[in-house]
Amino acid sequence: MNVLFAFENPLPSNEADAEVFTTTARYLARHMRQCWLHLPLATPAAAAPVARLAGMQVVRAWAPVRPPALRHLLCGLTLALRRQFRQADIIYTRNLWVAWVSVLAGQRVVFDHYRPWGDQIPPLQFWIHRLLCNPRFLLNICHSDYTRRKYLELGVPAGKLHCVRNGFEPGRLRDPVSLDAAKRQIGVGVAQATVVYTGRLNHKKGLDLVLQAATLLPDILFILVGSAGDGPVEAQAAGIGNIRIVAYQPGAMLARYIFAADILLIPPSHKPLATYGSTVLPLKLFLYMASKRPIVAGDTPDVREVLVHRHNAWLCRPDCVASLADGIRAVLGDQALAGRMAAQARLESGKLTWAVRAARIAGLIEGLAAAADAAPRSRRQGHWSRSQSRTWLRQSGRWLAHLARTRSWVLPPEPNA
Repeated sequence: MNVLFAFENPLPSNEADAEVFTTTARYLARHMRQCWLHLPLATPAAAAPVARLAGMQVVRAWAPVRPPALRHLLCGLTLALRRQFRQADIIYTRNLWVAWVSVLAGQRVVFDHYRPWGDQIPPLQFWIHRLLCNPRFLLNICHSDYTRRKYLELGVPAGKLHCVRNGFEPGRLRDPVSLDAAKRQIGVGVAQATVVYTGRLNHKKGLDLVLQAATLLPDILFILVGSAGDGPVEAQAAGIGNIRIVAYQPGAMLARYIFAADILLIPPSHKPLATYGSTVLPLKLFLYMASKRPIVAGDTPDVREVLVHRHNAWLCRPDCVASLADGIRAVLGDQALAGRMAAQARLESGKLTWAVRAARIAGLIEGLAAAADAAPRSRRQGHWSRSQSRTWLRQSGRWLAHLARTRSWVLPPEPNA
């Protein structure tokens, strides 16, 4: 099959969405006949390094890099005018606007995203339902079962919804070093217990919980890797003696910090999922699992799809500093348990590589495309009921009240949802 991958943000980028999309595209291209990557570029010369990154020909979008709103609008509006759009069998995108324009222009679409958009912005629910139920919309790849269930609740046919988790690049950990050696490499004493977090340092990641836990555990060194400068987290951490802030680290450099961890930490907070909706099953989780270092995380709906308490990780009660501190003490105090959990996570990570992800997606696309070719033409799949209309109106009212009160576009899940 020929696939046109449509990405709406400039590359290269350190953002997680760029890593997910470009890496999936690069591995998925191995299963396809011909592929192109359509995206905005600041200059024509920028196409060559992006093509090397993605492993395929780059098509420069007829859209400016700035402002972002205009870029997104034009990336969708002009896509159907490109020759590669007509040559493609599938348009592969992470953008609902691009998906909608592509379906209207007569193309088949595969959508790959982690957010449950209808749940987070309820006024979009009816439009999303109509889009996903269009026969030319083949597949919605959800990164978690949490998101998949949200679309099922919206009335989208189950056959269009598949949970295919993100992955990791084994090459990023290809040169493992011992815990003691890694600590020496980053200038930490071998006897010093370390808790390492990698990722963006901002208020959306639940790091306030980590800073509070550090004050309860003064003998443990907390290393937060991923600083972009002097932000609020950095300012709060300045007065805490057992916190080390480290700037963003690329590839092999990041691996040094991961291998230097007695514990790898995913902040046990509901905020990334429920308050901001910006993280569902954080990407770092899969790299952590492959590192053979014990993980401490939160018992949140998305994380517990992959991590099981005392089996492959230690899960804490979300948003509870005492539970986090107790969990860190428990893992550091039981080396046998820590080793078993780390080994089990490493074993399970073998099924969570980008190559495995791409192979599964390729099989889904092939099967769904063949089924669509064999099926009689139908105008629409799925059904929008009166009950759904009532839910849509009720949740949209909640969303409007929430937006007016907080200026946040993301509606937190209802209690017990």
